[in-house]
Amino acid sequence: MPGLIPQEIIDRILDANDIAEIISGYIPLKRAGRNFRALCPFHHEKTPSFMVSPDRQIYHCFGCGAGGNVFSFLMKYERMEFPEAVEMLAKKVGIAIPKTEAPEKNAGVTEKLFTINELAGKFYHDILFNSKEVGSIRVYLEKRGITPETAKKFKLGFAPDKWDTLLNYLRGKNFSLSLIDKSGLVSSRDDASGYYDRFRDRIIFPIFDIKDRIVAFGARVTKDTLPKYINSPETPIYVKGKNLYGLNFTKDEIRKQDAVVVVEGYLDFIIPYQAGIRNIVASLGTALTIEQIRILKRYTQNAVILFDPDLAGELATLRSLDLFLSQDMNVKLVTLPKGFDPDSFVREKGVDKLKELINESVDLFDYKLNLLKNKYDMRKAQGKAKIAGEMLSTISRIKNEVIKESYLKKLSDILSVREDTLLKELSKVKDGMSSIDYESISSDSKTFNAKAVEKMVVKLMLEQEDLISQLRERLEVSDFQDPHIKKIVCSMLDLNSQGKKIEVSRLMNNFDDQEICDTLTHLCLSEECREIDKQKAFDDCVNRIKQENIKEKRNQLRGEIKIAETQGNKDRLNQLIQEYNCLIKR
Repeated sequence: MPGLIPQEIIDRILDANDIAEIISGYIPLKRAGRNFRALCPFHHEKTPSFMVSPDRQIYHCFGCGAGGNVFSFLMKYERMEFPEAVEMLAKKVGIAIPKTEAPEKNAGVTEKLFTINELAGKFYHDILFNSKEVGSIRVYLEKRGITPETAKKFKLGFAPDKWDTLLNYLRGKNFSLSLIDKSGLVSSRDDASGYYDRFRDRIIFPIFDIKDRIVAFGARVTKDTLPKYINSPETPIYVKGKNLYGLNFTKDEIRKQDAVVVVEGYLDFIIPYQAGIRNIVASLGTALTIEQIRILKRYTQNAVILFDPDLAGELATLRSLDLFLSQDMNVKLVTLPKGFDPDSFVREKGVDKLKELINESVDLFDYKLNLLKNKYDMRKAQGKAKIAGEMLSTISRIKNEVIKESYLKKLSDILSVREDTLLKELSKVKDGMSSIDYESISSDSKTFNAKAVEKMVVKLMLEQEDLISQLRERLEVSDFQDPHIKKIVCSMLDLNSQGKKIEVSRLMNNFDDQEICDTLTHLCLSEECREIDKQKAFDDCVNRIKQENIKEKRNQLRGEIKIAETQGNKDRLNQLIQEYNCLIKR
């Protein structure tokens, strides 16, 4: 097992290396006041938005959102793991790293789940290619156009039509039932008498993360039974909305072509990939999440969505694509002919025809506008209002003011409505105009802009450290709604209680989640709060957080009071009413 690197050694290495010097060895930096600026090495851009701060020893790209310290940069640029980056910088400055063996218990559940998935993937794969009993399945795959070479590349497998084949195999490898259960590979019986294999008599599609590790599985029937697909449930190592099928195979080509083609399912990915479209991913579902879009943005600013014809006319589906605009990405759409999906289209029409459709893809604005023009009567005021409402919702997501203005003018011309009238309506569009608001669209966001207020609190504490002790006296960590901000605040309070200086380049070493590091660097390198009264701003934010928590608690109590009234529980009802009245007074 790899040795652990003591924290004090990591801190020494961090102090001994200058981030500007390290990054300038990879890309040219130009002085911009106290900082340096460059074209971002992680996405294609024409105007430099990549900033390096020698003072804080961090970097942040205001284009794609990537940020971190010198370790993060090497990990992302050189595709290194954290220990490799630390060792490389240690050698550069001549610091020896003492190796200490990590205790076995530190292997943890996560590592064991990855091991279970790897074993299960190999188990299914071996059955597909080595078992005489499943020869018909190999023939089926070939009829579907999947070559043996492709099946091996994606480690496809087959789950036999038995209840406990995989379960017994994993038990034979000395894994506990509780751990196998956590992997999502088995299900518990209704009578709680034991477990059985989740996947049976199905083709298996391993789902990989960006590091080529199997995090989950999809399974497809070969007959006309339903459901056609079943997938792993969410586990400690798999969250459906944060993964993209095939990205581990295609990320380099996506970056090279500066464009990504997005499809829905496994075969919709595999068949076009096999035919030569190598800048492709599958969403593992019909609606893309903000997390998936952010992942794509690390590699490109341009996305082409291949629509299922049955979904192409659904406004709800189009509204979900507005999320691309909130992340400053360009998105185009392709509608396949009726009765086709990417898999069947490539097999019947050929990959060149699909490439032609991709090259003729339509801008989201034009696509949505054409759909609305067919849906509503533009000759009537009500029809114009419906079209304007839908289109202004999309325009509100666009960050570039030049593009926004040109789309407003275009909408004005088409609807024969004055631009200033559309501008007035645009100002009424409610659903968070700022980029901060849209980060929470796919989560359980509150009605007020919690993230903006909470981020401001963290930003102020990073700029004025004495505010940290004030926060401890006035708020609890549980008062924060954003899970990333919670972790940042908790870490800052912990370091402050130890009497340690809060240095953001060190602070981010406490987090495995890259999004938290991106948030920290953005807060640090966005415009400083120099012209405002920081204490007053801090007080306002703290009071707002308190007020919103009280409001949330009141709403919760209202619901509990209704339940107590329905149940006729007078004692509980009186207790809840007292709590509610206390909150009203506050």
